[in-house]
Amino acid sequence: MSPRAGLQKLTNGPTRRQVIAGIAMAFGGLSLGSTEAWAQANGISHAAESIHQEVDFKASRKRIYEALTDATQFEHVVKLSDAMKTRMRPGAPSTEISSEAGGAFSTFGGLIVGRQIELVPNERIVQAWRPAYWKPGVYSIVKFELTDSGSGTRLVLDHTGFPAGDGQSLLEGWNQNYWEPLAKYLS
Repeated sequence: MSPRAGLQKLTNGPTRRQVIAGIAMAFGGLSLGSTEAWAQANGISHAAESIHQEVDFKASRKRIYEALTDATQFEHVVKLSDAMKTRMRPGAPSTEISSEAGGAFSTFGGLIVGRQIELVPNERIVQAWRPAYWKPGVYSIVKFELTDSGSGTRLVLDHTGFPAGDGQSLLEGWNQNYWEPLAKYLS
């Protein structure tokens, strides 16, 4: 098990129309100073952090899908996680995971909560996902894709839409609280 990629910074430059408008404004005496200022003036961000990881497991897609969507199985993963040792309070509530799209989930004693957006058995899980410490109403999107890889399964994680600056902490959390304990649980 080894994550093959980590935190990515995606940057899109200004559109041609934005450049032309910016030049026209500069000649008119209204300099924007940078493309970021132009983007902010229009309420559009052209830079965002995202996490992309590919992790190989020696288990079937079905087994991994069930470990991520069945509360009883995922509770075993939680017990093997770093969060269990360092962040969860004694007597924290157990894992709850709905098996239906639209249903809620709460893991790691309520430290991670959200909703199941899409569930395609043994293939894909998409969640509106958030740590409890984020501001109310702030959710990110987490997508797990499962594909055959040799005699095992490759899990591809794409995590987007999280607050700026949280990427490194989230990346470490995926490794310490999901991939390492999931590999132990599946072995």
